[in-house]
Amino acid sequence: MKKAKKPEAGTVNSILIRRPIQRLFILFLAPTVAAFCIGFVYPFLKGAYLSFCQFTTTSDAQFIGIGNYIKALKDATFTHAFWYTAMFAVVSLVIINVLAFAVAYVLTMNIKGANLFRTVFFMPNLIGGIVLGYIWSMIFDGILSRYGTSILLDSRFGFWGLIILMCWQQIGYMMIIYIAGLQAVPEDMLEAARIDGANRWQTLWKVTIPNVMPSITICMFLTVTNSFKLFDQNLALTGGAPFTFETAADGTMVSVKQTEMLALNIYNTFYGQSANARGTAQAKAVIFFLLVAAISIFQLRATRSKEVQQ
Repeated sequence: MKKAKKPEAGTVNSILIRRPIQRLFILFLAPTVAAFCIGFVYPFLKGAYLSFCQFTTTSDAQFIGIGNYIKALKDATFTHAFWYTAMFAVVSLVIINVLAFAVAYVLTMNIKGANLFRTVFFMPNLIGGIVLGYIWSMIFDGILSRYGTSILLDSRFGFWGLIILMCWQQIGYMMIIYIAGLQAVPEDMLEAARIDGANRWQTLWKVTIPNVMPSITICMFLTVTNSFKLFDQNLALTGGAPFTFETAADGTMVSVKQTEMLALNIYNTFYGQSANARGTAQAKAVIFFLLVAAISIFQLRATRSKEVQQ
């Protein structure tokens, strides 16, 4: 009879280490699960419930049904903020990803000082949005004051000011993701393309970009969600100014902030109007969540279908 082989020392040690962890995995997961439930699940469910209530504080909430949602959808300021945010998201999506990919592509061509350039481009992402908003507001006002205007007086300047700020902050972050994707492109595929006589442009479109689609998917997802969730930069740079007056559906005059985005509109509704509007603001927040989730899922499916399986 053959003697049974003794397990190696490394195998024994790994088994002895894994068994207690497998038995007590609940003990290891419990703090994370508890923190997730307390910090996310409960506030989310509480907020969804409050969207059907009229309240000034969470302790005096009174259920009123879908009235808050009706008010939110009829609010001209909310409708304007949605279309303004959607336009901002589309423009920033294109500009940020094109420029970030271009910078990443150049920095992966073994140029001198590539690591220094990567650090410099990434640094703006480390600055807080409020600080960036106030810094760029001074820069824009210093330039526009020569022409007798301000970023707060013209909605076109406000829009492009937000685009410039967003691009300056986000391009470096997206560049890092694109660099990781470009460095993961199989070298044998690039070599095969060169042997077949493909030039740099053909190699970029036929080989590089299809293999970088996972990075493109991630960057587009982050850009879309960040654009819709933009709040602090909007608050610090323009605060929603300038203001115009429009006629609402019920015939009343409503002050509409021309550069106000969705997150800032929800904030202003909750804190800037009467206490009875807090339920409406909560309904806007739920609609905002559903819109961002739906748009993000659609974008992920659209871009993942173009990814190349390696």
